[in-house]
Amino acid sequence: MALVKLNNRGVRSATTFGSAAVLGEMILIKKQTASSDTTISFVDGTSDVVLDDTYKEYLFTFNNIHPETDNTKLEFDFSTDGGSNYSVTKTSTSWRGQHGEDDSSGVQQYDGALDLAQGTANQILGDSGNDNDQALSGYIFLFNPSSTTFVKHYIATSCGSRHNDLQQQYFIAGYGNTTSAIDAVQFNMNSGDIDAGDICLYGIL
Repeated sequence: MALVKLNNRGVRSATTFGSAAVLGEMILIKKQTASSDTTISFVDGTSDVVLDDTYKEYLFTFNNIHPETDNTKLEFDFSTDGGSNYSVTKTSTSWRGQHGEDDSSGVQQYDGALDLAQGTANQILGDSGNDNDQALSGYIFLFNPSSTTFVKHYIATSCGSRHNDLQQQYFIAGYGNTTSAIDAVQFNMNSGDIDAGDICLYGIL
């Protein structure tokens, strides 16, 4: 499979990243399109997926994830054994902003429902309704997953249109508390299937 290079340096002239010396390049590794899937998995060495020491940083993007079931949450988890088991212990924190279509419910607040404290549950990324015009989009940065010395940090941001016509944005950061290499990442809804949407994996040079 040919890897696609997306040069990110041009962003410097149009964004606040102008102070960065070099932003590097994004290498598209794998794109998966959901179609009523219970899970979507990225396993190193399987189906052209690279998730090893080739890159020190990986980026997952999820685009217009539409759930089969109303008022459900997109989640992810890590594996250290090639996808046989997804239950890495994690600690994370989360906060969110929201605003309603009717100009109500405008808040910014810490969201304890999404954080973990040495938990093995999936990390929640955000929620969405299943109306035809509702979906969830965002990204996750995963840092140095092949390290056998340090824990595995991640940063995630998502924006979703909820079942009650609220727009929410989530900001999540945490770490997988393992010194074993992470070699697989899996996505799912906490109820029902992923009806539609794309999830892409990139390596960052």
